[in-house]
Amino acid sequence: MPERRVVVVGYPAAQLLDIACVTSALQSANWRGANPAYEMVLATLGGHPITCASGLTLQAHEALEHLRGPLDTLVVSGGIGCMAAADNPLIIAHVRRLARESRRVASVCTGAEILAEAGLLDGRRATTHWEWAPHLATKYPKIQVDPDPIFIRDGEVATSAGVTSAIDLTLAFIEEDHGPEVARGVARHLVTYLQRPGNQAQMSMFTAAPPPDNSLVERVMRHIVANLAGDLTTSTLAAGAGVSDRHLTRLFLKHAGLTPGRFIRHARTEAAAHLLASTSLPVAVVAARCGFGTAETLRQAFVDRYGVPPSHYRMTQSSATERAPA
Repeated sequence: MPERRVVVVGYPAAQLLDIACVTSALQSANWRGANPAYEMVLATLGGHPITCASGLTLQAHEALEHLRGPLDTLVVSGGIGCMAAADNPLIIAHVRRLARESRRVASVCTGAEILAEAGLLDGRRATTHWEWAPHLATKYPKIQVDPDPIFIRDGEVATSAGVTSAIDLTLAFIEEDHGPEVARGVARHLVTYLQRPGNQAQMSMFTAAPPPDNSLVERVMRHIVANLAGDLTTSTLAAGAGVSDRHLTRLFLKHAGLTPGRFIRHARTEAAAHLLASTSLPVAVVAARCGFGTAETLRQAFVDRYGVPPSHYRMTQSSATERAPA
């Protein structure tokens, strides 16, 4: 069968990982028998080599202006050079032209700026790197910018969040094209989280930096994360911290941007997501371990946070190694 031609658009100061995450995942799919296989093409203006933001130089396969469709997928990479690329009328014109000749169009990270400038995101819901989202929303008011999801599919156009979220989007493409087994094989080969759902939040409170200027809030947060199944009412936390309920809530809002109750709910939900993906514990046991009390309470929190119930999340994410108790 003819190969699926995937064109990745590069430019000076593009993010190398934005390009490599896509091409490496597709090549891994080829090794796993993807049929039709993917043909990856790095295209730049004039076919010139590009020096990426990391300082490494990539040789292009083809000149952007010489490419003709039909294409399977057009992917625009992001990087610190995105603003200059979006200001280049030749890049924008050729991206707009090739989009019309492609089965699907995607951007990685700040590559959404280029799709936006080409008018390809007007009237659509889109995402980008969480740090870049306010800029994109302000500059392009016709776009419904959502900074939270890892990636968003809106019709034939997809946008993804920062850098390595390109792997998640590409895994979704591979599953769409070749089925879940090939996609799972690629995820295992890349030693990556097994296909995070697109609506999973970009930033985890377990990887985000603690509040830098209030030791009391940081101390209470650490206590919450270490005691998810315990008594975490605001009154109990405030008493333990030696402050009033109202003062603790004020401190959380000022230094964490949310109330203690919201932080607890987020922390418990993320912990439950980890257990669902990495163990085979029954949902009721996961709920109890994470302080939800009942499976239904966990389900409601999970749908609110991730947009899917725990059972669906486990089905798509599970790499369970822990046996459920008999």
